Amino acid sequence: MVVWEGYVSDETMGTVAPIIVYWVYAGVYQFLSPSLGKFRLHTLDEENEKNVIPIITVVKGVLLQQLLQILITQLGFFITSYTEETSRPTVQPSVPIQILQILIAMFIFDTCQYFVHRYMHHNKFLYRHVHSHHHRLVVPYAVGALYNHPVEVVSDMLGGAAAFFGSGMTPRTSVWLFCLITVKAVDDHSGLRLPGNLFHVLFKNNGAYHDVHHQVNGVKYNYSQPFFTFWDIVMGTYMPYNVMKRPGGGFEVRMMKKRS
Repeated sequence: MVVWEGYVSDETMGTVAPIIVYWVYAGVYQFLSPSLGKFRLHTLDEENEKNVIPIITVVKGVLLQQLLQILITQLGFFITSYTEETSRPTVQPSVPIQILQILIAMFIFDTCQYFVHRYMHHNKFLYRHVHSHHHRLVVPYAVGALYNHPVEVVSDMLGGAAAFFGSGMTPRTSVWLFCLITVKAVDDHSGLRLPGNLFHVLFKNNGAYHDVHHQVNGVKYNYSQPFFTFWDIVMGTYMPYNVMKRPGGGFEVRMMKKRS
C-alpha cells in the first residue's frame, strides 16, 4: 500500500513525482543558497561571473527537458502495458527484493551514464553542439541540475529504461528509484557542502566530486554520476581532490595531481 494508490496509477506517479521532487528540492536549495555562504563551494561572485547564461534560460531549458521526459516516459509505460498481460494485477515484491532491485538499477544507470557521458565529451561534435549546454554552468546550482540539450533527454531516458528493465522492478518501485536519481542529481549540482548530508556520508560521488568535472581543467575526469565512482576508478578517469576551507568563508574544491 502506498499513499497514491487508488488516486493515480504507478505509471503516472513514476512520471510526475520526479518532476515535483525536482522543483521542491531544487527550489529549497536555490532559495537558501545565498544565505549559506559558509557551506558554498563557490562564492556568489564566482557564480555570476563564470556562468554564461541567465537563470531564466536555465529554468526554461529544464522545463522543456521535463516536458520531453513526460512524453517519453508515458510512451514507454504505454508500450510496456500494451505488450504485457493486463488481466492479472501486478504482484509487488517484498521490501528487501525492492531494495535489491533499486541497488541493481543504480549500478545499471551509473554504467549507462558513465559511458554516454564520457562519449559526449570525447566526440567533438556532440560536445560542441549538445553536451556543452550543461557545461555553460561552470559553477553548478540546484535548479540547473537538469539543464541539458534536449537531445540528452533521450540518452538519459534510455539509461533509465535500462535500469528499469534490467533490474526487473515494477512501476511502483521505479517511483522511488527515479525520485532518488532526481534528488541525487540536484544535490550534486547544488554547490553546497552541508554538514550531516546523508548523500555525502553514503556516496563518495557527491557535490565536490562533480564540481571537479565542472571545472575547466576537470572536464575530462569524474564522469561517473550520480551514485558511484566505480567506473571512473576502473577506466582511469578518476581525479582525486581536496576540499579546502576558503579564507573568506565557504569551501573550495582543489584537484590533486593524478596518481600515475
